[in-house]
Amino acid sequence: MSMEFGKVGVLYGGRSAEREVSLMSGQGVYDALRSRGVDAHLFDTGKHTLAELAHAGFDRVFIALHGRYGEDGTLQGALELLGIPYTGSGTLASALAMDKVMTKRIWVNEGLPTPLYAELDDDSDLDAVVAELGLPIFVKPPHEGSTLGVTKVEHASHLPAAVQLASRYEEKALAEKFVDGRELTVAVLGSGAQARALPVIEIRAPQGNYDFQNKYYSDETQYICPADLPNALTAEIRSLAERAFRVLGCEGWGRVDVMLDRQDRPWLLEINTSPGMTGHSLVPMAARAEGIDYAELCVRILAGASLKVHGHRQA
Repeated sequence: MSMEFGKVGVLYGGRSAEREVSLMSGQGVYDALRSRGVDAHLFDTGKHTLAELAHAGFDRVFIALHGRYGEDGTLQGALELLGIPYTGSGTLASALAMDKVMTKRIWVNEGLPTPLYAELDDDSDLDAVVAELGLPIFVKPPHEGSTLGVTKVEHASHLPAAVQLASRYEEKALAEKFVDGRELTVAVLGSGAQARALPVIEIRAPQGNYDFQNKYYSDETQYICPADLPNALTAEIRSLAERAFRVLGCEGWGRVDVMLDRQDRPWLLEINTSPGMTGHSLVPMAARAEGIDYAELCVRILAGASLKVHGHRQA
């Protein structure tokens, strides 16, 4: 099957704040695809232009970009115009999932559980936000991943600094009610009715701080896969992740982050439509628990590459 893929571009690097992670993800995907006989080629969208991409002769591409200009629908739209099939979600779903506020609005509208939240800018009444959400509060940039710009605010006096940190990445910040409990994540593979959740992973970071360092470089963070949960609760969480994935129109693959509170109620945090594929990443970990090794996972994702515009879908 690898020969049927033709010339494959692995798009990585990019220009977002997550460039460093994307470089690791893309290299891993490239090495895996080459090991399976795929004619794969690395293409750094942060160093090369769309014109160069158009003339590279790729028959399909694997998007290993994270954050803006790669995971947010902008690149997906360009690939649709260029007629190059690509992995993962389409333009609209990518844009919606990248925007944590829009994601929450859709989940709330669909009756899915997500923590109470508020949008913050320079004119926001921070005292009113504290009164509404309580403390602690998580403050984060709505369009960034990899825990960049995220602060756990435990005292009201620290909220302005947290907003200022988030504003380094964009104008507005997202304040989210803190959920005390267990941190879980659920990878989803497939599209539409065929989208299926992989085993649930529980994340136990040092001091409960799953920041950039503990996410990508620390060996102290513990991952329990499958998570030690009752069967019925596991099934509920997996079903919830699949619904969260589908209602946004996501395709191909993704990862849904969930908090499980002290009453064993799951709360949806966010969804990643181009998750990390590094040595510490969670989708490959969940796949291994299903008997799917890293290289096979990459091939499966690549096999689902397509154009998504209505009337122009092709593989």
